[in-house]
Amino acid sequence: MNRTRTIFFVIVGLALLLVCGAIFFSMAGNLLNGTNSSETPASSFSDPSSVPSGTVLLTIASSNTKKDWLDLVVEQFNAEEHKTAAGNAIQAEVTHVTSGGSMNAILDGELQPVVWSPGDQSWVEQGNANWKQRTNQPLISQECPATIYAPLGFAMWRPMAEAMGWPDTPIGWDTMVELGSNPEGWAAYGHPEWGQFRFGHTHPGYANSGLLSMTAFVYGVAGKTEGLTAADAYSPKVEEAMRNLEQVTAKYGSQAPALLELMTLQGPSYLHAAAVPEANVLQYNIQRGDELRFPLAFIFPSGGTIWADHPYCILDNAEWVTDEQQEAAAIFRDYLLSAEQQKLAIDNFLRPLDSNIPLHAPLDLGTGTDPRVTTEQIPALPSPSAEVSEAVVDLFLSTKRKATVIVALDVSGSMEGDKIRTATQSTADFLKRLYPDDQVALITFNDEVKILSQPDEVRNVVENLSSRVITLIADGGTSLHGAVCEATQLADQMKEEDQAAGENRLYGIVLLSDGMDTEGSPSEGKMFATCLPSQAEADGVKVFPIAFGEDADQSVLQRIANVTGGRLFKATPDSIDKIYLRISAEQ
Repeated sequence: MNRTRTIFFVIVGLALLLVCGAIFFSMAGNLLNGTNSSETPASSFSDPSSVPSGTVLLTIASSNTKKDWLDLVVEQFNAEEHKTAAGNAIQAEVTHVTSGGSMNAILDGELQPVVWSPGDQSWVEQGNANWKQRTNQPLISQECPATIYAPLGFAMWRPMAEAMGWPDTPIGWDTMVELGSNPEGWAAYGHPEWGQFRFGHTHPGYANSGLLSMTAFVYGVAGKTEGLTAADAYSPKVEEAMRNLEQVTAKYGSQAPALLELMTLQGPSYLHAAAVPEANVLQYNIQRGDELRFPLAFIFPSGGTIWADHPYCILDNAEWVTDEQQEAAAIFRDYLLSAEQQKLAIDNFLRPLDSNIPLHAPLDLGTGTDPRVTTEQIPALPSPSAEVSEAVVDLFLSTKRKATVIVALDVSGSMEGDKIRTATQSTADFLKRLYPDDQVALITFNDEVKILSQPDEVRNVVENLSSRVITLIADGGTSLHGAVCEATQLADQMKEEDQAAGENRLYGIVLLSDGMDTEGSPSEGKMFATCLPSQAEADGVKVFPIAFGEDADQSVLQRIANVTGGRLFKATPDSIDKIYLRISAEQ
């Protein structure tokens, strides 16, 4: 097995992504749907024994994207007191999950719903295949009908989208590649003041939206609307186009809303466009409109896109599902697909399956999307097969911008005990997840700031460095400000050297601390004035602070993240592994 293929399977297992053979890891967290920051819960349904006599409990595990809509539908359904043929009342309950996390929880017996509704049909194929390997039968024998459409496309600042001709001029992935490759940048559209194009998308090795978007990219560049193969992804034309796109991609991540949050916080000078679902764009325009410098426009890729259809699956072969629960699930399915409930989806930023249902606000131009678009005009691309998914992720890994990552680890006395043990082990695991072509450095800080390892390629240092990290001990005070300055100076130095050598890399600092600065030199003010930028730059050094426990200086860490375009994460010894996993998707 070659290196990139091995890396692919490691990432899949860790992030619970689409393509995995028979081995899956039960890690929760929203690394897959890219639509919500909540983690996949263990079974949070009512205890069946607590349900009143004469009641059938219908439990539904549903992807986060359609949370608001499904909550309303469930509330109305229960209020109408639907019954089974035997006269028993149906009580529907829904818990909102990530697609990959819920799939693994179901396979491992940690989540036992009657109905499962992931974001895309490909999850169903995976779940069935793995269940069949264990039981010699699929988990779901019936067809899983689509429930709604949640198409993927581009979020772009509306003035920029209009400069490109939106909503009437076709804009596809090839348009984005051409703009990103043009040395004139936005001057090609009459706006030299906007500079070079800057793009963002979620990491296809961690996020469902990233995988589906990059699959649509391959379709678009290959000029296909069906029959995509792994060979198409590896074609020279597609590889060159993806390499060109990645050179202007300044931000990855594990969640689509996080990209929109960054655009909201940093403004149009940071990212110009991002690949995200339509629903997220409309939500931000309505719910965060007063914070946006300009409204966002949602652009359908002209060559076609994946209209995520959120299938509704009755787990009829699961031993915990009774015949009457299956009957109840079918009754609710028919209710969900009725015209009345499909119309209700529009109010919640989703598109009904029936194109004859007229769209209205918020699915309109005023809110930022084109209601005239249908699956006939913008082809609905098939979900990727396992083979195509593997090729897409592999292609991304080989063409993405390489990263220089500096880990700054708090080893002060307050880290003693469980904190230092879990922090060092999780840091070692994080180092092993970095790509061999990336560069990594390690800084520790207590009373003093020490560079334990200068930047070097991961392949050269990861074994020794990960072993060394585990042996670190906690002692002394906390020179937090000094560590930030040391790390940013080192990153800036590496960036200057790389630029002189013609390298185009991403730069990130992972800063883990459980307390406040106790040394006072430099002061907080001096740190912000001399070591950090006044505002974030898309290609600047990003800091990803981890506030490790309640005593961490979260206000300062949040400011550090904001001014560098990074992101603050909050962790405990129990959650630090998942936090590091999410950071792995950022660069």
